[in-house]
Amino acid sequence: MLKDQDRIFTNLYGNQGWELDAAQARGDWDGTKALISKGRHWICEEIKASGLRGRGGAGFSTGLKWSFMPKEPTGRMHYLVVNADEGEPGTCKDRDMMRNEPHKLVEGCLLAGAGMGANAAYIYIRGEFYREAEHLQAAIDQAYEAGLIGKNACGSGFVFDVYLHRGAGAYICGEEMALIESLEGKKGQPRLKPPFPAAMGLYGCPTTVNNVETIAVVPTILRRGASWFSAFGRENNTGTKVFCISGHVNNPCNVEEEMSIPLRELIERHAGGVQGGWENLKAIIPGGSSVPMLPKSICDNVLMDYDSLREQQSGLGTAAVIVMDKSTDLIAAIARLSKFYKHESCGQCTPCREGTGWMWRVMERLVTGDAEINEIDSLLEVSKQIEGHTICALGDAAAWPIQGLMRHFRNEVEERILSKNKVTPAAA
Repeated sequence: MLKDQDRIFTNLYGNQGWELDAAQARGDWDGTKALISKGRHWICEEIKASGLRGRGGAGFSTGLKWSFMPKEPTGRMHYLVVNADEGEPGTCKDRDMMRNEPHKLVEGCLLAGAGMGANAAYIYIRGEFYREAEHLQAAIDQAYEAGLIGKNACGSGFVFDVYLHRGAGAYICGEEMALIESLEGKKGQPRLKPPFPAAMGLYGCPTTVNNVETIAVVPTILRRGASWFSAFGRENNTGTKVFCISGHVNNPCNVEEEMSIPLRELIERHAGGVQGGWENLKAIIPGGSSVPMLPKSICDNVLMDYDSLREQQSGLGTAAVIVMDKSTDLIAAIARLSKFYKHESCGQCTPCREGTGWMWRVMERLVTGDAEINEIDSLLEVSKQIEGHTICALGDAAAWPIQGLMRHFRNEVEERILSKNKVTPAAA
């Protein structure tokens, strides 16, 4: 169990103030000038050594990603873009961070910018996050007034600006290239890669896109040291992580815990356990709605980290744990997610544009049992034709929940079809 003194987000629940003076009392903006003065190479190598991986879902090495940025001036602006467009169903970790600890993110932008050689940061926040945007903009203003960012950030001589940009609630803009397109004032549609953002991103300039949590933990890692952060979790799955626990638990919550904590321990220790007890558990989606669900038999022992969940053909994703007890109609739950992905497809890629709608319509018939057994295999075949054949990962996100349902609960789908056919009179 993570001790209180090792928590990075000490005001996650908003029990204290979020303003600059309260943030400084908790240790934010402490010795920031000295950290900047250690230089770009030191910052980047320290983040690499910590083992920090992207907290937005992909899990790519953060320090390695920063190292892709040009090492020398290019005559163009270099940008950090923070993805605060949190739209994954079940995920609400970044929202609490921005509402209750906005200065961690602002300071993180400054230090990450120093580590990758960026001149400015754009924070792209989801349009519905109204209070969060208020707090974040106020925190940016406070940091400017205190000389912590701007022309002479923290008195270091480093020039760094932070801008807040409000989106309009499109899920697709959580994809890094669609986010960049939207920032530029265009329709939020992913770009083909290459070129990658580090070569040609925002306004055609070198750009790195990182998630809110990824950037917000950077100052604490640099202050306390890479070895401190890497001591938590397992090898290649290090550090602390904010988990969002929702669904059929007694105490839904966001909680910061050590990586690689057993899933059952996470739920019973922090969420008050499954409603009706652990034996009443049916399935869990461990990483936000886009990753495949796992049945209770796997949930008994699986660890909450990238590698353990990948071994079980699922993923850590955003670490949004959606708990479903035995009262859940899993087929209806996945049909609802299929409708979400069909609605949020940008329509650029044919497999996603056409396939997500087709999968949702089939799932709706499976909910009522008005289908044939062989349609299950057709549905899985179409999901495989969508997966991996689109510019971005939304096609995968639409396919994986269906694949997870059929992998572990195909018998339930078949039973519903058979029971419907039994009670339906034969055609004359």
